[in-house]
Amino acid sequence: MIKDETAPLEAVVLGTAMSLGGTPDLAHVYDPKSREHIIDGTFPKEEDLIRENEAFKAVLEKHHVKVYRPETLADTNQVYARDIGMVIDETFIMPNIIEDREHEKDGIAYLIDQVSPEDILVMPEGAHAEGGDVMPWKGRLFVGYSEEEDYQAYKVSRTNRAGLEFLEQHFSNYEVIGFELKKSDTDAKANALHLDCCFQPIGRDQCIIYKGGFKNLSDYEWLVAEFGADNCIEITQDEMYHMNSNVFSISPEVIVSEAGFDRLNTELERRGFTVERVPYTEISKMEGLFRCSTLPLKRSY
Repeated sequence: MIKDETAPLEAVVLGTAMSLGGTPDLAHVYDPKSREHIIDGTFPKEEDLIRENEAFKAVLEKHHVKVYRPETLADTNQVYARDIGMVIDETFIMPNIIEDREHEKDGIAYLIDQVSPEDILVMPEGAHAEGGDVMPWKGRLFVGYSEEEDYQAYKVSRTNRAGLEFLEQHFSNYEVIGFELKKSDTDAKANALHLDCCFQPIGRDQCIIYKGGFKNLSDYEWLVAEFGADNCIEITQDEMYHMNSNVFSISPEVIVSEAGFDRLNTELERRGFTVERVPYTEISKMEGLFRCSTLPLKRSY
């Protein structure tokens, strides 16, 4: 059961960095930040990714969360479990994701097999969405997406209008609201890979937000008005680039954040949150952080 982003977490799939497959060649890179680090010779090493990933697992287990892992697929980057499936209410959605990553779904097949067939929803051909773009929140479903022009132009456009309309059709109990995101295949500072790269609700009525991640200023302004300016933690372009909006809520009170996010972590604590600081900088080099690494299965209500 998943109805929002912050209710107390009971069970989650945490991606794995095992058998990463080494540094990919540029022809098989599908985000600008990984591309940047490959060119610079700073793409992360598997042992460093495993160390960070296991530190995150330890924090989840400290808070009594049941942690499932994907079955390890040889020479496959399985760090970012968020995008290969999603749970809304009691339904497990099998989305159509970027072709380069479709095989990652095999790693969680053993979990899908445990779900009743009537609780599985398979996206039809032509409808595309990734979990990083989809956020249930207080009766609404926030969805980052690209209209057809951008979807066809950019490899980093991962959710299309057909995916948005599919969610509208199947979750009529939610008000589904789409936000077009800014995209770039070559400049990580100009690219909101998913909605959680520029926005995320936290606590019970607050959010982290980056104005420059939204293609339409009106979308950003609507969110600020909806949450209230005082409840929005605004981040800069550099903070967006380092994934400051991609924290992860274990509960309304407890947030997992990168140990080096000094300004954000101080602000979160000032607002009354308990911040679990986890070193995750190597994982961030592949354009994802804590929310990207997790596929929540159950929260308590």
